[in-house]
Amino acid sequence: MRVWRTICSYIWWTWDRGTLHYDIMVTLILLFIFVTSTQTFFSARNPLYINYKDKPVARELRPSEVQIIPDGSSGFVYWVEASAVQGGNEAEIRASLAGIVTRVAGSDAQVADYQAVREANGHVRAYKAWVRRGR
Repeated sequence: MRVWRTICSYIWWTWDRGTLHYDIMVTLILLFIFVTSTQTFFSARNPLYINYKDKPVARELRPSEVQIIPDGSSGFVYWVEASAVQGGNEAEIRASLAGIVTRVAGSDAQVADYQAVREANGHVRAYKAWVRRGR
């Protein structure tokens, strides 16, 4: 009966801070967090291994979204989905890209150059726009 009462007190967390049982509960929680979350101590063949199946979610851009990628040298490259860009000729495409980029980068951003990113079948998937700041 006494063991059952102790187990219930662990479940309901009735021990005061600084007592031996409180320290045991905190130690068990910390062991669970640090030991079960790493694969260095356990492998998939070990029966104590817990696979949380936590992987980043692949996220597709919505047509109105812009992805900003560091250029590596002087600035950034703005990746804009083709469905967000309007126009058929170069001037219309550049104007549409400028409108999209200025909403993200500010009114002083100008499209210095752009390049169409094509799929294997030749359709334009997106546009990469190199942007410079200032007028």
